[in-house]
Amino acid sequence: MADLVDELGLAQSTISAHVACLRDCQLVAGRPEGRQVFYSLARPELLEVLAAAEVLLAATGSAVALCPNYGTDSGCSKGKP
Repeated sequence: MADLVDELGLAQSTISAHVACLRDCQLVAGRPEGRQVFYSLARPELLEVLAAAEVLLAATGSAVALCPNYGTDSGCSKGKP
């Protein structure tokens, strides 16, 4: 979890809640090792979905960032107008 906190710059509680959701939906699997848990994708098909999302965001990312309803300047922290 600490690696994700450092990488994403979000609160540990926020990341923990999202990881719990992904785990509950069986999208990630956790492997405990001592006091740490290592997470991995539960299904190899998810790599294809993530790769497609990266391509889509590369093509439309600036449009999303500039969107008055959902962009970074929208004043909306939860992605809702």
